[in-house]
Amino acid sequence: MTHPLTERSVEIGNMSFALLESGPSKGPLALLFHGFPDTAWTWRHLLGDLAEAGYHAVAPYLRGYAPSSLSPEGQYSVAAIINDAVQLHDVLGGGPDAIVVGHDWGSAAAYGAGAFSPDRFARVIGLAVPPAGAFVQGLLGYEQLKRSFYMFFFQTPFAEGVVSADEMSFLARLWEDWSPGYDATEDMARVRQSLAAPENLTAALGYYRAMFDFTGAPAELAGQAAAALASVPQPTLYLHGRADGCLGWDIVDRPDIAATLEALLGEGSEVVGFEGLGHFLHLEAPALVNGHILEWLAE
Repeated sequence: MTHPLTERSVEIGNMSFALLESGPSKGPLALLFHGFPDTAWTWRHLLGDLAEAGYHAVAPYLRGYAPSSLSPEGQYSVAAIINDAVQLHDVLGGGPDAIVVGHDWGSAAAYGAGAFSPDRFARVIGLAVPPAGAFVQGLLGYEQLKRSFYMFFFQTPFAEGVVSADEMSFLARLWEDWSPGYDATEDMARVRQSLAAPENLTAALGYYRAMFDFTGAPAELAGQAAAALASVPQPTLYLHGRADGCLGWDIVDRPDIAATLEALLGEGSEVVGFEGLGHFLHLEAPALVNGHILEWLAE
């Protein structure tokens, strides 16, 4: 049985979230969060596979990524997207058997939602970006700082102009560097559509600018901000491509970082590196990566 992939939106407070959805509405909820520069369509393969396994699989566009709403408060912190994950769980009728999956920025939402509300999410899956403690530890090495130049460039007032020029060729080059050999034509077409309006592009860059905003999260998001830095109590599956040109495999494999990562993840967790795959590993080899996810969930 093949479940169709449908599109709709839901309202949460004063924001609207566009969703891709598949699978039985009565199945356990699986929330899937994308990263940058990407859209909910990054999950087009996994949504169908989770639906076939009986999950109600839903991939929202992150706040600020059209057709989801811009944040009325200009809030693009990790705390904000953790809060979005929790509220989406409730609006979509999720139970304690829900799972949360994230790639890149979406991974931060997944880890944080799991830490903030372990009663809502039974398992957590992260791809390409480890939890904050391990990420920061790995970011500060020379080689990784070179790879991460874009994070610092995005702090400048020139970023919007450079990124939007020449049909967003800057972002296309990031895809080429991060997942060597992968044809991102379809994905970049979705990105260009989602970030076409200047305010949406500024919102996407806003996630990086919020990284360096040390004024603190709004009071109402203090718990979510703390969860962004906390360990993840649930069984967690972490997947990373060993040929990742964005975050090198050494950010996970270096002994001191590997020890930190192990300490941050709950009992029953697993860390897997895929030979020859890059940053967008779930798109490069969906059968391999999704097969491992489904096998782990079935254990």
